[in-house]
Amino acid sequence: MVKSGVPTLLCTPLALHGAAIADLAAGHSLVAALRGAGIERLFIADWRSASADMRFLGIDEYLADLNVLVDCVGGLVDLIGLCQGGWLSLVYAGRFPAKVRKLVMAGAPVDIAARQSRLSAIAEATPLIMFQSLVNLGDGRVIGRNIAPFWGNDTDASDIRESLQLLEPIGSPEFTRLEAIFKSWSSWTIDVPGTYYLEVIEKLYKRNELAGGSFVALGQKIDLSRLRLPMYLLAGSADEVVAPEQLLAVERLVGTQPEYLRHEVAPCNHLGLFMGRRTLEQYWPRIVRWMKEVD
Repeated sequence: MVKSGVPTLLCTPLALHGAAIADLAAGHSLVAALRGAGIERLFIADWRSASADMRFLGIDEYLADLNVLVDCVGGLVDLIGLCQGGWLSLVYAGRFPAKVRKLVMAGAPVDIAARQSRLSAIAEATPLIMFQSLVNLGDGRVIGRNIAPFWGNDTDASDIRESLQLLEPIGSPEFTRLEAIFKSWSSWTIDVPGTYYLEVIEKLYKRNELAGGSFVALGQKIDLSRLRLPMYLLAGSADEVVAPEQLLAVERLVGTQPEYLRHEVAPCNHLGLFMGRRTLEQYWPRIVRWMKEVD
């Protein structure tokens, strides 16, 4: 086990569900997979559900919080960003490149124009005023249960079996046990500050600012072409939330030398990247081996 050196910070998504997406159950836990592959100094950003007094927090505030977390664990990290936590990690690395040694992104939307996904198609087709109405409905926050329908119904038994990559048949005792855990996780939604939510919709999904080079974070424009750190990208071939191309476009946007760029496309859907048994057993140990390599 790695007992010293650069710590790893796992940046979970600030969107709909909490950090348990990375630690669902035995055999379906990214945290356990990372620990089992040899990472001992592992920390996780668990974003709290937004209370009423958090309604005006925006992307900059969460980047600042992430910066405090990095400083608290030593000031230099290997950063793993999942889904919405992936683009946030990329922005953080672009803003504070000296604080990130290696960056891993899984199922993260970066270049929205590279190819549409179900989620980006909804964001494009929906007028901004409709998203604003969701914020107004929550008195300045987006209430998780109100946006859950945008993500679709993933609690059908066959969808759960696909996401968890289970061999056990539907209706078996083991499947029924894991199905109950999954449904409990899926029903536990978090609320998001309205300011943050609208900034993500407008800056990332509608204007594609991160890929276009106009994204401003903490007073500084993020120029991905100036980013040189090693990166590992993990996409899902059947990802319905983030098209693989939206993530893999990073390779042509950053200034990292090709020999320091890795990518894989796992045969799974979006949630399968983080909690699928096969993905956790086959793909994440390779990512950890890459993380432990000496530059």
